[in-house]
Amino acid sequence: MNIAFIGIGRMGSPMARFMSQGGFKLSVCDPNPEMVQKAVAHGATAAASIAACAAAADVVFSSLPNDAILRAAALGADGIVASMRPGAIYVDTSTVSPAVSAEITQAATARGLHYLRMPVSGNSNSAEAGELTALVSGPMDAWKKIEPAVTTFTVARVYVGADEQARYMKLVINLVVANTAAVLAEALALGRKGGLEWSTMLDGLSASTVGSPWVKAKARLLKTRDFTPTFTPDQLSKDIDLMLDAGDTLGIPLQLTATTRQMMKATNADGYANEDFIAVVKMLERLSGLPTDSV
Repeated sequence: MNIAFIGIGRMGSPMARFMSQGGFKLSVCDPNPEMVQKAVAHGATAAASIAACAAAADVVFSSLPNDAILRAAALGADGIVASMRPGAIYVDTSTVSPAVSAEITQAATARGLHYLRMPVSGNSNSAEAGELTALVSGPMDAWKKIEPAVTTFTVARVYVGADEQARYMKLVINLVVANTAAVLAEALALGRKGGLEWSTMLDGLSASTVGSPWVKAKARLLKTRDFTPTFTPDQLSKDIDLMLDAGDTLGIPLQLTATTRQMMKATNADGYANEDFIAVVKMLERLSGLPTDSV
């Protein structure tokens, strides 16, 4: 199986690496030559263009930042869809709107391609550890063919349907993450002002009924005030915009999510643009009159 991987950034690079290390023949394409060389060092072959990368592949993966970049890369005259051979499998792992994904569905179907929507749940740390969760929708027979390659960089794989369901599944998961971060920020500010000791409060949250794996992971980092970015406020805001757009399309009033969008926008503007989105905690602390440089 010849695999192409287009877009080997913070998420795509480790996915490509794990497939190479798993024995799959891989070619890669990315505008960042440093990332290409990193992939080559792990056994991949560099392709000169998207068209060259896609044309020789049985399976093409892509991991791209947003709707506009995916649309250009997938649907351009020399893009992924136009360059792939009929009968090949296209797997997109990006977090994008159901609307742009539907555009690709139409073009891929007309080209005779098998199109899998496969956004991944997890952050860059999860990707580096090979611990992502794949959320998959599209033709089941195509999914079964490429599942062994996906197994190399995931701990779980969830097939959710034949159409755009995976796009909605990713938005559902990230909606819970975004709003949990906002709720956690308010709760921690309330606890600090009420006299709770910081580490004890985080231990209590982790041990309680609300201590989900995500809360426990963030609590461990918050104990030492570690805001190293795995996903920035601006990146999460992009995903929230996708949620709100989907809500508008489907007639769902996502009121809490709209408020969280404003909180992330404020966190970004408050000097935390290059920190993890959980820095919303510091934004709420400042608004509450609490120090943000110590606890």
